[in-house]
Amino acid sequence: MKFIKDLNSGDRIADIYLCKHVQQATTKNGKTYLSVTLQDKTGTIDAKVWDPNSEGIDDFSDLDYIDVFGEVTSFANALQINVKRARLCHEGEYDQSLYLPVSSKDNDAMYQELLALIGTVENKYLKDLLNAFFIDDKKFITAFRKSSAAKSVHHGFIGGLLEHTLSVTKMCDYFSKAYPALNRDLLITAAICHDIGKTKELSLFPTNDYTDEGQFLGHIVMGSEMVSEKILGIPGFPTLLKQELQHCILAHHGKFEYGSPKQPAIIEALALHLADNTDAKMETFTEILASTNEVGWLGYNRLMESNLFDTRVES
Repeated sequence: MKFIKDLNSGDRIADIYLCKHVQQATTKNGKTYLSVTLQDKTGTIDAKVWDPNSEGIDDFSDLDYIDVFGEVTSFANALQINVKRARLCHEGEYDQSLYLPVSSKDNDAMYQELLALIGTVENKYLKDLLNAFFIDDKKFITAFRKSSAAKSVHHGFIGGLLEHTLSVTKMCDYFSKAYPALNRDLLITAAICHDIGKTKELSLFPTNDYTDEGQFLGHIVMGSEMVSEKILGIPGFPTLLKQELQHCILAHHGKFEYGSPKQPAIIEALALHLADNTDAKMETFTEILASTNEVGWLGYNRLMESNLFDTRVES
């Protein structure tokens, strides 16, 4: 099987892919076609079925596996597959592990590292809160360990939420040593909890799409609510400490234009925002480099707001 990340313009393909999404569309001339998103564990690619009623094109829907014959082309600086034939596959013809993106890091090892960081939190109330989520709540733990950190952009794979959370927490741990003004227990707790709302904002794979609750509220608001609900079960939890923790979660995107309900008002919220933004941007750039076979200048990237260059190019 040739994975999506290894495709180049001009390649002919005859492989099975997961249809992540398919919808009917119409050209400017009024001709019906299918716009399809194909997926394997290395990523997704746009595909077009320009003649869906032709012989050799089976009926298929979202989350079906289809045997695709076609040609890879380039359109608007992005690869696209021109599908000539598409056969609906049946169970037993494909190995699901080839089609669902998974973190390259060991999930068990990452979770144990996260638990070890929880063990370093000294404040009784914050430790009780973290234990309530990450030790006692089995349903939450399962969702947290399987969730992605995003539909796309960065850490958009199984285990992505855990990987991102651990990276942000380790960065905040460093900040707490470099800048003594930081309340380490508050910062570590905020880092571990900052994206817990994504367990409700996004559905699990293979769908990995926004839920109704995610569309209406978003993970920032939901994460703050989840913390508030857990705190109800912890007698005597200080009101100010609760408000500081919720503020960190609500402000972790940093600016209103980035979807943040609040801007950082305490130093821990600022540190969390910087760590979260750093990990998200570094992973985004890393994934861009991993997804291209180009060398040198890669062209303008909307997410990074810059014309990117791959420094790994041989001189």
